[in-house]
Amino acid sequence: MPNETKLSFLEKLRERYGALRKLEKSQSLYEIGEGAARIYIRYSKIHGKGVTFYGLREEDLQRLEGYSSIICFLWNNQDEPLFLPFEEFEEVFQTSTPASDGQYKVQIYLQADGTDLYVTKAGRFNVESYFGWEQLEAFIDSSKMIKIPELSHPQVQTLLGSIGARKGFDIWIPPIDRTKLDWSLTGSFKCRDTVPYGFESVKDIIEEIDVIWIHRGSGGLRALFEVEHTTSIYSGLLRFNDIHLATPSLKARFSIAAKDARRSLFVRQLNRPTFVTSGLNEICTFLKYANVFNWHNRVKAQ
Repeated sequence: MPNETKLSFLEKLRERYGALRKLEKSQSLYEIGEGAARIYIRYSKIHGKGVTFYGLREEDLQRLEGYSSIICFLWNNQDEPLFLPFEEFEEVFQTSTPASDGQYKVQIYLQADGTDLYVTKAGRFNVESYFGWEQLEAFIDSSKMIKIPELSHPQVQTLLGSIGARKGFDIWIPPIDRTKLDWSLTGSFKCRDTVPYGFESVKDIIEEIDVIWIHRGSGGLRALFEVEHTTSIYSGLLRFNDIHLATPSLKARFSIAAKDARRSLFVRQLNRPTFVTSGLNEICTFLKYANVFNWHNRVKAQ
């Protein structure tokens, strides 16, 4: 029997798009309109410190292939639904292996500095920009989609720095990169003169990281971003790995920001034995440029 959260979501879906057609042999697959989109609805309670758990059936995902398809993640007391375009994550699932019960095990991490999707044996992916009914509207009617500009490496650094600054963090960007930042995108923000104390063994590595969010007052690292525009994703992961190994108690976000075409390369590199052994594959997130752009727009509008 559907829970109240799912029933409420289905009612709102009908109000917006009319009658829904439930696909046979599934309790979670629906079709909107006359084939306008397929939507796969999954629900979880929130466990622990903002973590949800889902099982995505392999046979259900196969029925999304070749269609305009969305995976919708729901949880209790959710402000807005999370809508993930299946085509953007299709290759991630295809290169992964479901569990023995035929389901891909997926978690959503709800964090103050951004929301992550974690796919077991594939990695973490920032999904902050996929919240809200407008995402579904834009997906169904592509004419409503916001055009994402072709972003350069310095422009992505600028956007990530601005997001962090708007969230109340101090920002570190290597001094050599600061003259290249594009203030026309965000307006200016101040960068720290030095990285925090307490990381002497990896200080030289930390100073090379493209963008770091730092807690004001404590000097703790909250998030580290490497922008891999054309450079090797592997080299960025190695820098993260060195920091992770040298500071195992560090509770920070590690994110590789890159064009969406590099997502599959990220998955392959992150699941190399060295990163699996260190545990970096469990905590490092892929963040595509479009997500950075949309995330900045969401934060700016708040």
